[in-house]
Amino acid sequence: MNAERTLTAFLRVVGTVCALAIIAVFMPRAWMAAIHERLGLGPFPDGPIVEYLARSTSMFYAFLGGVLWVLSRDVRRSRRAIAVMACATIAGGWVLLTIDLRAGMPMWWTACEGPFVILLGAVTLILRARAPAGEAQAAERLG
Repeated sequence: MNAERTLTAFLRVVGTVCALAIIAVFMPRAWMAAIHERLGLGPFPDGPIVEYLARSTSMFYAFLGGVLWVLSRDVRRSRRAIAVMACATIAGGWVLLTIDLRAGMPMWWTACEGPFVILLGAVTLILRARAPAGEAQAAERLG
């Protein structure tokens, strides 16, 4: 598989996984509570802000999945946007790592979430660097 196809496939796989977060936007609160407890995070906190944050964060991830699919449609034309998304993903991974540490999340969570997000951003940048630039980008570099 060439670099352009690999980047396209990677963006679509990550985008699809992110888009699956739409399920949590609409799932019953009881399901959220059960998942929370099964993850070993204790009882699901009561209060509207908790549910709001869970659902709005899930909505954001679903939105991000859609954006990644749009970018994957033409990775040559989306080259700059892909680089911005990848850099933002890396920065976001560091922020998540910091949040997890400060919030006292379980070590298994902290060790997986931020570093995994950083890795996704780094892989995206590497694949983007290996994929050929479009004619417009090549002309910009020359002139």
